[in-house]
This record gives sequence, C-alpha cells and structure tokens, in this order.
Amino acid sequence: MKKIVYLSFILFLSSVVFASSVVRIEDITKFRGATDNQLFGVGVVTGLDGNGDSGELPSTLLANMLKNFGVVTTAAQLKSKNSALVMVTANIPPFYYPGMKLDVTVSSMGDAKSLKDGVLLQTPLYGADGNVYAVAQGQISLGGEESKQSVSLQNRYQLVGTIPNGAIVQKLIPSNIVKANVVTLLLNKPDFVTAARVAQAINGKFDTEIAKAVDAAAIDVKLPDIFKNKLIDFLAIIEQITVSPNIPQEIVINERTGTVIFGGDIQLPDFTMSYGNFSISITNGNVSTAGTKTTSNTVSNLISALKTLGATPQDIIAIIESLHRSGIIQQKVVIM
Repeated sequence: MKKIVYLSFILFLSSVVFASSVVRIEDITKFRGATDNQLFGVGVVTGLDGNGDSGELPSTLLANMLKNFGVVTTAAQLKSKNSALVMVTANIPPFYYPGMKLDVTVSSMGDAKSLKDGVLLQTPLYGADGNVYAVAQGQISLGGEESKQSVSLQNRYQLVGTIPNGAIVQKLIPSNIVKANVVTLLLNKPDFVTAARVAQAINGKFDTEIAKAVDAAAIDVKLPDIFKNKLIDFLAIIEQITVSPNIPQEIVINERTGTVIFGGDIQLPDFTMSYGNFSISITNGNVSTAGTKTTSNTVSNLISALKTLGATPQDIIAIIESLHRSGIIQQKVVIM
C-alpha cells in the first residue's frame, strides 16, 4: 500500500540549506588590480632511487647545470633513472615582496614512476609576461600515506608533490587598485542583488553616496577627500563592513555522493506525484504529517519527509530531477 506524504519536518542529514547570513565585504569581494598571478617553470628533480625518467632529457639539463660549476660532462655519462623532468607551478598573491615565500606544486612530465624523496633543483618561475618572479627549490612532499599502511588515509599519488614555502619571491608584481580616484570591488560570485547591497552598505557606513553598483560583478567606490593620503585605512574600513549576500534559489545535486545542496527558501506549488512506494502531495499550501499541520511547503520539508519514510538519497535525487523536468521546481538544478 502506497504512503501519502504531506510535508512537514526539517532538513535531513544528506542535504544542506544555506540561510541568509551576514558576512564581511572582504569575504565576498576582491579589489580590481589586486589579484593572484600564476607562475610556472620547468625543472629537474633528483634523488629518485631508480624511479625517475628513462629518457636523456633530464640528464641533458643536469649536464648544462654542471657547466655553471665548471664540471664538463655529457648527458650519456649522467644518464640514470634517478632524476625526472617536472613542471613547477605556484600562485603569487598581490603585494608579495622579494624575500617572501610561496608554496609550489611539482608534477612529473616524463615517465617517472614516483617523485618520492626527490629534491627539486633551483628552478626559475615565470609569469605570463615572461619575467622571473620567484625561484623554487627543496624537498618534495607527497602527503597521504603509502597504500601498504593500514591506517585509513588517502593513498599517495606518486607523480605530484608539493614544497611548502618552496619558492622565494624575487620581484614584486605591481598592483594598481586606484584608478581616477576610484577603487572597484569585484564580487567572487556575481549577483545583481548582492552588488546593490554592497553599494548600499558602503554608502550607509560613510553616510554619503560614494559607492555605485556598475553591474552584477563590480561596485565602484569613490575615494573621499579625507582618505586621499590614507588609502589603506579606507580599504580596511570597507573590508570590515558587513552585508547580507543574496542566496540564489538553486539546487545542486551530486549523484556520486548522494548529496543535495540548495540555497534560498525554495517554495513548492501544489502537486501530486507517485514514485515507487511513495505518493507525494501538496494541496492548497496546507501540508501535514501524522496530524501536524504547517504551511511551509518547501524543498527542505519535501526531502525531510521522504527521508523519514525511508527514501534513499538516490530516490530523493530522482524525485527532485523529475519535479524539475515537469516544471514543479522552476529554480536552477545543477547535476554534478
């Protein structure tokens, strides 16, 4: 016999609802002109105990390096499987000065079996403009655990490793965040409502119209005369202003993990649906379960009721997808 489900209850544990919250402007924006830059370089890892590349290219690079020390040799004489050709990458945040350090990622480019216990030789890291902004060197860490160990940790991936603080900045990347006496805030997630709220919050803080939302991503803020010689103080004040970002009404489904994530207060219209042993119904906004009445006909209550009746995550995902295809759920549904 099919069960009639009239919705109440709260969220079940495989789902997450984002309630509207207050955050600092610095948590949801960045200043235009003050962004990370990507660095890269090609280097050689040594000390691989026979697990390195089988080709001659790493040996050729090593032979060229040794010439700088007055040691003349050939690639054939150096050929072994104790070294590997690698790509070295890093992100350099804005305002990083020479002498400051960066984490780097090292990945094999050849047929090496493992970078375990390897040491990266000094490698220049280039920006997109072709200039060297950092130099990397050091012991490679693979992280995780070896597969033969009994502890329940992630197995090591042998061909990609990291060097914490493995690069030293050599050159400052110029950052210009003020243009024509205006600084521009860029939202991490563009949204017209959030952009308008950020501008309103800034204007409310300074009690004057200095901020204007240009579009869904950018908010221009005019630098007041009183702060012309105190730019950092002005930016610090802006970053600490709080605002309530708009939470889009959308559902994200991860079919592999059985997770349903949805934002906003997603209301459901009246409908009746039959799925397997479940019959789901919402009528006139009046919903109930076991004599309990409520008018909250939301997606969260739908999921909670299904979970209470024994529906699996896969059942719930299939029902939500069907409701979306039929038009009952009009909001955006993202399938991962």
